Amino acid sequence: MADWTIGEVAGRAGLRPSAIRYYETAGLLPTPLRRAGRRIYDEAVLRRLALIALAQRAGFTVREVRTLLHGFAPRTAPPARWRTLTERKLAELEARVREARAMQAVIRRLRACACPTLEDCGRALTAARTPTGSAPPASARSRGRARRSGSS
Repeated sequence: MADWTIGEVAGRAGLRPSAIRYYETAGLLPTPLRRAGRRIYDEAVLRRLALIALAQRAGFTVREVRTLLHGFAPRTAPPARWRTLTERKLAELEARVREARAMQAVIRRLRACACPTLEDCGRALTAARTPTGSAPPASARSRGRARRSGSS
C-alpha cells in the first residue's frame, strides 16, 4: 500500500495540491488519513481522481460528480448511475448545440451586413421586429444605397 503526500498525488494525477484540497472540500474525495498533520493517500485516490477527470471531460459539474459518487443508494451499480446522469447531460448538451447553431446563424447574417452605419443596423433590427408580423419596411441597406446614389 502506497503512502503518498498531497504533493505526490498531485504530481501523479497532473493536478495542483489545491485542486485535491478543493475536491476534498467539495465532497468528491474522502477525507484522507493524517500522519504528523500531513495528508496521506493511497492508490485509491488516483482511481477516484481519474473518475472525476473523466466526468469533467464529459461536461459534468462538480455538483453532478458529487451526485454520481454519493447521490444514489449505495448498491446502485455504476451503469445505472451513469445512465441517469448522462440522460440529463445529453439533453442539456443537445440544447446547447441548438443554441450554438442559432448563434452561428446570427453570426453568418452579421458577417453579410452591408449597413453603412451601426445606426442603420439598429433601424434594420427594429424594423425586423415589427409586432404585427408584417414584412418589415425597406431595409436600412437599401435606404443607405439610395442615399449614396442620390435617388432619395
